[in-house]
Amino acid sequence: MSKENKTPVRVVIAEDEAIVRLDLKEILLSAGYDVVGETGRGDEAVRLSAETRPDLAILDVKMPGMSGIQAAREITKDAQIAVMVLTAFSQRELIEEARDAGVAAYLVKPFRRDELLGAVEQVLASCRQEWAIDAEIETFGADGSAAEDKIATRRVVEEAKGRLIEHSDMSEAEAFSFIQRTAMRTRARMREVARQVLDGSLSP
Repeated sequence: MSKENKTPVRVVIAEDEAIVRLDLKEILLSAGYDVVGETGRGDEAVRLSAETRPDLAILDVKMPGMSGIQAAREITKDAQIAVMVLTAFSQRELIEEARDAGVAAYLVKPFRRDELLGAVEQVLASCRQEWAIDAEIETFGADGSAAEDKIATRRVVEEAKGRLIEHSDMSEAEAFSFIQRTAMRTRARMREVARQVLDGSLSP
């Protein structure tokens, strides 16, 4: 888990196979995450997420009560909660539908510990970046449409992160944090800070 996280990341787990659910919980707890709810039902996952407001919900695709994709749609509707789904290899055709439901990533079962933790880190970093860009557009307004502004900002921020990772020996999370913190400190847009990184006028 990122050293930047001063408080543990809160996670809800929804998986109808008890042994897989236990495995998920043990891996996450051992890595320093806080499992604030667990269930074997999709509808219960929605209720738990509303009650506990986790940072992340990990959902199996097929569950009684409600599918993981339906649950994801409900969970992300009114809250900034990152969602990752677990899928069997044969369920890959559901991935497009999952993305439309607000799912940030998926992991194919069976998975290894390092695969799960790597996917969780990636999902959290990706969602935090998207939320930060959304918040910035809300604060500053958009140049043109909000969707186009978001794409333009994402593109230049990704390029700047790549440069920071390559030249400043930063992790992806550290690179984005540097861009975001600098933008907040200078009251500039993140894409303006990212351009300064790219043209060499700004470095850590």
